[in-house]
Amino acid sequence: MSVTIAVAETPLVRFLLGRADDALILGHRLSEWTGRAPILEEELALANMALDLIGQARALYSMAAEAEGGGHDEDAYAYLRDDAQFRNLLIVEQPRGDFADTMVRQALYAIYAKLFWQAASRSTHPPLAGFAAKTAKEMAYHVRHASTWVIRLGDGTEASRARAQVALERLAPYVEEMFEPEDDSLTGIVPAVPELREDWEREVRSLLGEARLNLPDVVFSQRGGRAGRHGEALGHLLAVFQHLHRSHPGATW
Repeated sequence: MSVTIAVAETPLVRFLLGRADDALILGHRLSEWTGRAPILEEELALANMALDLIGQARALYSMAAEAEGGGHDEDAYAYLRDDAQFRNLLIVEQPRGDFADTMVRQALYAIYAKLFWQAASRSTHPPLAGFAAKTAKEMAYHVRHASTWVIRLGDGTEASRARAQVALERLAPYVEEMFEPEDDSLTGIVPAVPELREDWEREVRSLLGEARLNLPDVVFSQRGGRAGRHGEALGHLLAVFQHLHRSHPGATW
């Protein structure tokens, strides 16, 4: 087996890989809290949300494999692509940070993902529509969970509010990338992503108002994840995540 695979990326395959990569990488980031969460209940909640995301990634990688027809499977996409082949949003690959970083990122991303999959449930691509309807429900739970914590942090002590505000300022430059349009050839198959921006901002501003936090103005937006331009954080993550599979290609348990 080749150490790194080559993927024939049609617009549909590229789209499916991007959404799968979002879920896989964020799921891995949440899994990094195992053994580190502030309370036992949160340890279990974060692990379960990580499993939700990894399950989403598996389903989307399977759809990508069928669309590509290149003989690849979910393991090949996850373990045998280099960082420049990953199509995830930059926000999901940012280092775990502290608990405020995690919960603020969860809220920003989960609200977006919930809206996206709700819209995608009307896709003309039946497998994607069915997947989207199920996933929108999962992401609605992620929104409720993260929102509860963002409010607790923002409307808690001065220290917790300061940490949450710093997390917002750190992550805000990665928001606009979420609303980049997909390829025109996918019209009807995937939602018109820019049209989700207004609903996302309304929901986020309502949450932040309750949390006594402010969505910062962004001077420069960070982009490039969908095109495979990533920071060093993803390379470090993949070095850990892919090590066993790449060290023993073709091995079975």
